[in-house]
Amino acid sequence: MTTIVITGAGPAGVITAVGLKRLGYNVCLLGRPRRFASVEGVSARVLQALAQQQLHHTVASIEEPGVRQVSWNGVQHAQNHEWLVDRSKFDRALWKDAQALGVPVQVAGVTKVSEHGSGWRIDVDTGATVEADFWVEARGRSAPRAAESLRGPETISILNRWTHNAATNATAIRSDPKGWVWGARLSRLGYWQYTLDTAEVLPAKHELLDFCRAKQKHCDVFHSLFAEDELRAVDVHVRAGTSILNNSACGDNWLRVGDAAMAVDSLSGNGIFQSMSSALQAPSVINTLLKAKSSAQLAKDFHNQRVEHLFYRFARMGREFYAEETRYADEVFWHQRQQWPDTQESHQMATPIAEIAVRKKAVIEDFFIREQEVVVTPDQPLGIWHVDGIALAPLFKRWLAEESWDSILATHTPHEQASLLVWLAAQGLR
Repeated sequence: MTTIVITGAGPAGVITAVGLKRLGYNVCLLGRPRRFASVEGVSARVLQALAQQQLHHTVASIEEPGVRQVSWNGVQHAQNHEWLVDRSKFDRALWKDAQALGVPVQVAGVTKVSEHGSGWRIDVDTGATVEADFWVEARGRSAPRAAESLRGPETISILNRWTHNAATNATAIRSDPKGWVWGARLSRLGYWQYTLDTAEVLPAKHELLDFCRAKQKHCDVFHSLFAEDELRAVDVHVRAGTSILNNSACGDNWLRVGDAAMAVDSLSGNGIFQSMSSALQAPSVINTLLKAKSSAQLAKDFHNQRVEHLFYRFARMGREFYAEETRYADEVFWHQRQQWPDTQESHQMATPIAEIAVRKKAVIEDFFIREQEVVVTPDQPLGIWHVDGIALAPLFKRWLAEESWDSILATHTPHEQASLLVWLAAQGLR
């Protein structure tokens, strides 16, 4: 039986492993708990995706949503709700779900991965060696670097976490001349994160706590969430936050997922969501590489193109958020990030009719990567195959032949008509 070893047991690794286990593969997860505790905000779509994967303990580990207070470009407002994740608790729940679904988790740190015959040899810090036919790299930003095709402005974040008893959950974000600050108040935890350019001179490690406290004295985010004189036991960490796209995320017998494939600026998108996005497609890509070798190149291109597409979308969204802050445009931090990675919009809301086409593109079908006719638009260059289970290409062929949408929609049920109308309106076509 083919053995697949996944190095890294965070969201990307676990979701990949669970998907492969359901396809009947012999899967092993290797990982250790994160070196530092942190808090993250996630959206409702993350909860939905976790529930769809039957990761019930993980869903239950996510805190109740809190109102997100935003202070950006001198304007203050409340913006939606943000679900909160204590990553230590979240990761423990992920492992529990993996084991409940039949995926063994070996607590071990990977020291070396090397090619061994037609497969891989993986050395771990317990002194053991694991052999694999296929290797999935899912160790996030800590994964050894591959060749990079693009790297964003150099970014770091100072993480400040302490014990706190919160009556209600809440988050806040604020722009700052040297970067931006995000804070979270949730049951049992207080959290404050300061993101800035690596050009800024930071104090020595033993002085970081005093640096954070001095910054917090004049920080609106901190005062909106916590009492100034609150007693707290604090831990402080510094971590990298630079956007990185690897040159390739897939080979004949290996694949990268999550932050190991591409890592984005934490302002531009939800890290857990983007990790899950590449992991959800990974089992079908691997299944194709192992069982439909005639489609191997199609599968590799599919994974690489989607990782790159997701990276650029998040990067452009980040640039658009940064561009909204006009007061600090001359500061190094803001100037660099308002220019990167390009000037293309993250979303093109209206789709010119002349730029809509039906093309053959790679899709996921029955857990294999195959070619099917899809609808290609400037906003979706990789194509859209289905909307709510309805194949789009046949409908657009009729429309491009100048049949009216009223006539096309009349052949569908009221529920299908509603789904199609929502999608068409989102594209600016109806």
